Amino acid sequence: MDKLIEKKRFSTKKIVIAIGLLLFIVIVAYGYSLSLTKVYKADADKVTLSKVLFGDFEDVVLLNGSVVPLTSVIVSSPEGGTVAEIFTENGASVVKGTPLLRIANPNALSGYTSSETSITEQINQLRKLRLDLEQNQRIMSQDMMGIENSLRTATRKYNTDSILYSKKVITKQEFEISSQDYEYYQGRKKILREAIKQENQSRIMQLKQIDVSINNMNESLQTIRQNIKNMTITAPVSGKLSSYDPVIGKSYGVNEMLGKIDVLQGYKLQASVDEYYVSRVKESQTATCEFDGGSYQLIVKKVIPEITSGQFQVELGFENKSPVDLKRGLTLPVKLTLSDNSKSLLLSQGQFFQSTGGAWVFVVKDGKAIKRNVKIGRKNFKYYEVLEGLEKNEEVITSSYDQFNQYDMVEINK
Repeated sequence: MDKLIEKKRFSTKKIVIAIGLLLFIVIVAYGYSLSLTKVYKADADKVTLSKVLFGDFEDVVLLNGSVVPLTSVIVSSPEGGTVAEIFTENGASVVKGTPLLRIANPNALSGYTSSETSITEQINQLRKLRLDLEQNQRIMSQDMMGIENSLRTATRKYNTDSILYSKKVITKQEFEISSQDYEYYQGRKKILREAIKQENQSRIMQLKQIDVSINNMNESLQTIRQNIKNMTITAPVSGKLSSYDPVIGKSYGVNEMLGKIDVLQGYKLQASVDEYYVSRVKESQTATCEFDGGSYQLIVKKVIPEITSGQFQVELGFENKSPVDLKRGLTLPVKLTLSDNSKSLLLSQGQFFQSTGGAWVFVVKDGKAIKRNVKIGRKNFKYYEVLEGLEKNEEVITSSYDQFNQYDMVEINK
């Protein structure tokens, strides 16, 4: 009797064909994915690899501090003109009042001379007016003395004639003459007294105005004479002359700087700092510098936040003692501390940051570097602080990405 044989659903042949087809699809898909991935091939000696470390992040910045005096006073020209004489040289030690140079300005000098003459004439006229007022006062005083004398004589005559008239020794007409003279001089005295009072009030006001005017004119004269004197430039303070290079015949404008005088009372450091740190550098932060084998403590005295050419300025003062042999213009290495040390993942600084801004890096594994997003925090003179995206001992390309920053993968050929 024939036996019914069931046909197998998946034969060996079909399974082999299916596996082969699946492998073909995987290979095609992988090849297609590779065709979409942009790969750059780089020689190992053309890239720099750095391992991610874990350790103390030293939050400092290295600076070059220039030695400058604690105080420098600018020497300027109050009067514009050309250099006529030079009395001292750059680098000389001077005391306050030492003549440095003389400025010649014939037009200004002529104007000052004319003004001085005019003001002097006005002062003389006011002084003459004062003398006239005083002379007038003396004349009125003399007039008053004459009237008072005449009044005394008329009073005696009036009193005598009154007695004589009452006794009928003199006539009425003679008595009336005495009476009229007496009343006349009384009236004149009253009028003159009032005139003198008004004259005194007016004279006092005029004399005050004259005094004020003369004082103002004298001040103007002093200013003019000082301006003439200022054509000879003198040292405003004692110290050492610097940045001073006048030449006979060289022109200077009004208040133009001629040089500086360094007051020899100590030194400070000035340094330029990258604008990256502008929000982190504060007054009172500490720093250290090395000089002649010794270490010296510094403190930030002033921060000038204005950005120029990607940098801002700071001034640092010596906290306890300063080196003995410091001189203006020396450059000292300075380590400025921004905050205390902290444990962190560390990635060596490199030119990759200019291409990525710290947003991503190429992480190397088995000779291939793949893009990976990261988060970079602070930086110091050696490391970046890694906040996210990397792990300890991973390798990262830290050299420039300019040649392959548009690629997805970098194959490193040894």
